Amino acid sequence: MDSAGTHGYHVGSAPDPRAQEAARRRGYELADLRAREVGPDDLVRHDYVIAMDRGNLAILESLSGPGARAELGLFLDYAAAGRGGEVPDPYDGGVNGFEEVLDLVEAASEGLLARVRARHGI
Repeated sequence: MDSAGTHGYHVGSAPDPRAQEAARRRGYELADLRAREVGPDDLVRHDYVIAMDRGNLAILESLSGPGARAELGLFLDYAAAGRGGEVPDPYDGGVNGFEEVLDLVEAASEGLLARVRARHGI
């Protein structure tokens, strides 16, 4: 598993301190993560490359070329009950923005894990 962005704005930076704190309260440690920019080779090396919103999905689709094998999609499409849609930017969510985004990410992660298990007979 890996994480990368479609723009190089924060390459080399750690996650936002508010994101780190919200994650830490749930038992996730993000302090060692550093931002990097996604590239065409990611679509060759990974089985899934997932976007948080449609704009980033369009950028990922534009990177797809020869040898690309990754399944592309929106993260919330994997959430139970077909929630679908986009993960909102936590910066726009006020005091609870990061907590709300973590709720969505956890739900989508469970759905993605179920899909991977079903696909690979695990």
